[in-house]
Amino acid sequence: MKKRIFERAAKIKALLMDVDGVLTDGKMYFFPNRDGRVYECKAFSALDGIGLRLLPIFGIRTGIITGRESLSTEDRARTMLMSYVYQGFLSKTGPFDEILKDLKIRPEEAAYIGDDLTDVPILKRVGLACAPRNALKEVKRISHFVTEKEGGNGAVREVCDLLLKSQGYWRRVMEYAGAACWPKAEKNVLKVVSYSKNRSGRR
Repeated sequence: MKKRIFERAAKIKALLMDVDGVLTDGKMYFFPNRDGRVYECKAFSALDGIGLRLLPIFGIRTGIITGRESLSTEDRARTMLMSYVYQGFLSKTGPFDEILKDLKIRPEEAAYIGDDLTDVPILKRVGLACAPRNALKEVKRISHFVTEKEGGNGAVREVCDLLLKSQGYWRRVMEYAGAACWPKAEKNVLKVVSYSKNRSGRR
């Protein structure tokens, strides 16, 4: 891996990401409720889950900015000890700026994983722009790091591992694994913002 990518990753304090095509393979599953309405389910990768649960232990905050709204996304974010979930925002720069302000960090201290055109504005601003292998070619072209795995199949985990290794935490991760003793991350409050419930948000 190029030294420059490690140098970028070493500065990251927050990892943000899209959902469909990044945390999932892009497929959506719709099931009927008893009242005849349908609800949306998504399939997430256990590989990504381990990586995302590790980052908060070492003080790296995580969050989601997505154009769709789904209860399964919010539930996954809470389980993964994420700090932010912005749903229903096709224009993602507003949520991105809010998160930076809340964390008091600069764009170059944030990483983002995206796969489609709506992710391009953020990918152009962050210190570490990442794309899964299945991303659009236009997205991969502007990304610093393209994963070997596809979205929903361990792509996010590759980025998590990159951050942990570049920041010198990998030895401790392996020690935790060997001892089968994992420390708990600090108590985290998940901020959830849905565009449909927050009309002041920008779209």
